[in-house]
Order: sequence, then C-alpha cells, then structure tokens
Amino acid sequence: QVQLVESGGGLVQPGGSLRLSCAASGTIFRVDTMGWYRQAPGKERELVATMTSGGTTNYADSVKGRFTISRDNAKNTVDLQMNSLKREDTAVYYCNADIRHYSNPLRVFNYWGKGTLATVSS
Repeated sequence: QVQLVESGGGLVQPGGSLRLSCAASGTIFRVDTMGWYRQAPGKERELVATMTSGGTTNYADSVKGRFTISRDNAKNTVDLQMNSLKREDTAVYYCNADIRHYSNPLRVFNYWGKGTLATVSS
C-alpha cells in the first residue's frame, strides 16, 4: 500500500507565503508524476502544479509566477512553495502521485493524499 501525507497548511495573510510538503511511503518501485491539486469551497478540484520524475513542470495559469513545485526523487517527496498568496488561493490542497509497485512495475496507480487546508485571510 501507499500513503501520501501532506503537511504545511495553515492561515496566512494576503501577500504571505506557505510551503506545502508531501511524502509518499509504502511499497514503491518508482514515482512518476507528482503534483498538487486544490479544492476551494463550493468549487471542483483543480490542478495547481505537477512535476514529472524528469523535472518537467506544469502550472495552472492562476499560480504561474507565484507558486513553485519541487521534488526529491530519492525521498519520494514533493513540495509546493506558495508566494504572494491571494484570498482566492484558499482551499484544501491535495497531493497526487502516479506510482509503480515492485509487484508490477509496468502498471501505474494513482494516489491521493487526504489534503491540507491553506487559508488566506486578513
């Protein structure tokens, strides 16, 4: 089994910064794409940023220039540095990962974390 555990959410004022972290653990052969999604109250879950194992990134237009995704392939972790936060960034942030297991490295399974709340408010 695999667990994705997020940390780093909290309350921050507009213009402030937060850093989210996610660690994948379990019977992992390799982690392919890792990333972050978010869901604001009353809205659908949306992509924030992803990064492949090779380092290719993809960002939502709404966070480009403000958020930076990074990962440590050796530790199976992914971080999201969020700067210049806006009230509309308030959401539950979910870690997501495509993972291959030793039992069948050719098959990819997608996993979600339980989420961490980031609130931007004065």
